Amino acid sequence: MWRGWHAIAPPIRPLFRRYVELGNKGARELGFRDTGAMWRSKYDMPPEAFPAEMDRLWNQVRPLYLSLHAYVRAKLREKYGDVVPASGPIPAHLLGNMWAQEWENIYPLVAPKDADPGYDLTAILKAKHTQPLDIVRYGEHFFTSLGFAPLPKTFWERSLFVKPRDREVVCHASAWDVDQADDVRIKTCIEITAEDFSTIHHELGHNFYQRAYDQQPFLFRDSANDGFHEAIGDTIALSVTPEYLQKIGLLESVPDSSKDLGLLLHKALEKIAFLPFALMIDKWRWQVFSGEIPPEKYNEAWWQLRLKYQGVAPPVERTEADFDPGAKYHVPANMPYARYFLADILQFQFHRALAQVAGDRLNAMLAMGLSEPWPRALEALTGQKEMDATAILDYFAPLKRWLDEQNSGKPVGW
Repeated sequence: MWRGWHAIAPPIRPLFRRYVELGNKGARELGFRDTGAMWRSKYDMPPEAFPAEMDRLWNQVRPLYLSLHAYVRAKLREKYGDVVPASGPIPAHLLGNMWAQEWENIYPLVAPKDADPGYDLTAILKAKHTQPLDIVRYGEHFFTSLGFAPLPKTFWERSLFVKPRDREVVCHASAWDVDQADDVRIKTCIEITAEDFSTIHHELGHNFYQRAYDQQPFLFRDSANDGFHEAIGDTIALSVTPEYLQKIGLLESVPDSSKDLGLLLHKALEKIAFLPFALMIDKWRWQVFSGEIPPEKYNEAWWQLRLKYQGVAPPVERTEADFDPGAKYHVPANMPYARYFLADILQFQFHRALAQVAGDRLNAMLAMGLSEPWPRALEALTGQKEMDATAILDYFAPLKRWLDEQNSGKPVGW
């Protein structure tokens, strides 16, 4: 099936090579060394300093990733035998995702004993006959409880909440700021599930951010850096905890702390597993744009970086006749990916700070938009001028202790 499709579609590798040439030409005309330097110029530091900042943050969280990797590898080896090495990289196709970028789909294979979270939010929502708009109102209530103004009437009139019956639409959830003022909307096809409940909270984070900075001059109507926008939505999604669900009447009682381990492991398979993948995508592209990775080594360098950062290996032999980076939408679509790495770091830093302060400080930071360098916006919310991954370590500390116990006597790393 794949080979047949490939025979019809134009090969993407030469098109990508030409795109790199044209992108670099345009970047140089704007005064940048290459496209990668242009992308990195948006972070209030010299472009050449940004990769080191990314590495600093990654090295803070890397020990947690190594513990997770070692535990998952051992559990997969129990399931699949010698196809999973005892001390080497994990075959990428066994991690439950096309790109091995998030691993939560293999949670049933690696879950600790008695890991039942104590409730099933999807079942609860359905038992209460929850409707799609009810889920959106739950999300809106989260923000209004922090002191934000309710969403405008036009939001409810112009958003797409459910899949139309008369036409095909792209259901992938997204948030929109149509007029850079007050016409904010979401586009999604809500299903009554725990996943969509969390997704709506995330997407509304974008909308409330967009409304918060709408009094800024036009050029400053954006987030402090592109990681902030994604992080706000994810920060809100992190707050969809059992305690929150009890407060809004969806849970009668909060499960005891013995259930936390399973919840933390599931979250780590989503968030911690994603970090090295998010980092290596732009590491690869920066080196492609700079010429450090020549076209004849595109695929070889891709898998070298995946091995270095993720500790994963291809399921079958790959050669330069393949172009595996092209299978990731963001690569041919010219979408920088560092924002998602930063969002994964910042959401936990924001979440830790918000656990200690009221919503007024969140609104003050959002209202700054792009009018100040991001370190000042970060300080306005967290009191810190530097991005800090230790909040992730704090959040997952009980899981890290448990993982280290499970990994005792077993190899860690690859």
